[in-house]
Amino acid sequence: MHPLYSELIEQSIKAKKHSYSPYSKFSVGAALLTSTNKIYTGTNVESASYSLSICAERVAFTKAVSEGEKKFKAIAISASIKDYIYPCGACRQFMYEFGKDLDVIIIKSKKDFLIIKLADLLPGAFDKRSLKL
Repeated sequence: MHPLYSELIEQSIKAKKHSYSPYSKFSVGAALLTSTNKIYTGTNVESASYSLSICAERVAFTKAVSEGEKKFKAIAISASIKDYIYPCGACRQFMYEFGKDLDVIIIKSKKDFLIIKLADLLPGAFDKRSLKL
């Protein structure tokens, strides 16, 4: 396990405290580790028009990309439920844009988590090869 994964898990759990989820009451936090060992956090932000809401994972990625980061090692994801929380399909596809080898850390608690490769969460992903460019 990467030495920063414990910190990544901690930051994910802290990030969910900033969730804006007045409708679902479902708080999600994400912490993204870049190839330069910086950590960017994100939390879900809901809208009364549900389809305009954004997931914590995509918030973390957009923050990092907006700061010039394009290569990532891992993302840790936690939620207000007491079970493992997996990224939704849209987030899986979005994250795949930046690499199928990303470690996805699915958190139940600080000491109870799973580490899964993104490619295993999204087999047969649509990517640039699909566009035949």
